[in-house]
Amino acid sequence: MLKKLHSNATPANSTQASADQAGAGQAGAGPARAKQSGPARGSAYRDSGAHGPVSRENAEHYRWGVDCDAWYLVNDEQLSVIEEFMPPGAAEIRHHHSKAQQFFYIVSGEVLMEVEGETMLLGAGSGIRVLPGKHHQIRNPSSVPVRFLVVSHPRSHGDRIDD
Repeated sequence: MLKKLHSNATPANSTQASADQAGAGQAGAGPARAKQSGPARGSAYRDSGAHGPVSRENAEHYRWGVDCDAWYLVNDEQLSVIEEFMPPGAAEIRHHHSKAQQFFYIVSGEVLMEVEGETMLLGAGSGIRVLPGKHHQIRNPSSVPVRFLVVSHPRSHGDRIDD
């Protein structure tokens, strides 16, 4: 069952920076999101927003899957806010978290989000909360890149269980 949660989604700006164009020619189901490669569990975490403005330009960056990018806007043990970029056709591996709850907010483009077997179309300006233990997967089936925020409490890295 497919639910559309927002109907005013707009395509991503075609003049985005070259990093935003990575994978723009890909089509089809796309690669699955690999296990995230952020800092190792137990390493020092930095609260990116505690000492002034934070943006992609000064935030810690990592790559996941194929051509997907992520920036820690806030990164501490109790809260993470990550801005993510997914090229067309990209997808993450279906998974769940035992402790972390997450909120996915679509900044530009649209994604399909599957939570516990129910698939929803999320457009720009909409989001969805995923509670601990709920199996979920986000994917970009469109022909344009997607930008979204993932807010996790507590942080989700180290708490991910792939299905």
